[in-house]
Amino acid sequence: MLKINIITVGKVKEQYINDGIKEFSKRLSKYVSLKIVELAEEADNATSVDIESNRILAYLEKTKGYTILLDLKGKELDSVELSNKISKLTINYSEISFLIGGSKGINNMVREKCDYSLCFSKFTFPHQLFRLILLEQIYRSICIINNIKYHK
Repeated sequence: MLKINIITVGKVKEQYINDGIKEFSKRLSKYVSLKIVELAEEADNATSVDIESNRILAYLEKTKGYTILLDLKGKELDSVELSNKISKLTINYSEISFLIGGSKGINNMVREKCDYSLCFSKFTFPHQLFRLILLEQIYRSICIINNIKYHK
């Protein structure tokens, strides 16, 4: 079974977002082993990006497989292209990690450590809400891969 990690900085505080995350986590549990890792968020100061980035790098050392960074500088894909990417990755990898940095960003060491950079949009999303959007798109990809009626 494919293992998917969502590595993110900060916690979700809004109940409606948590409810959505639980719903898509439940849906995904039939098809993948999902793990959501919340790393501590730093107070906004001159070193917060580097501290959070170091936490990310330390966690990435524990993972195997392929790492996809969610980044405004990444490549934009549509839902079908993302499902094709995930499908192709499962040929060589049993674990895929998606990384959402903190609201203040990440440093270049994290970018260099990741295998791929993906941009969902040039829009700015709240980090908590983006986690839900990512889970929905992963679920959509799994549905496309498995010919499940969800994606129109």
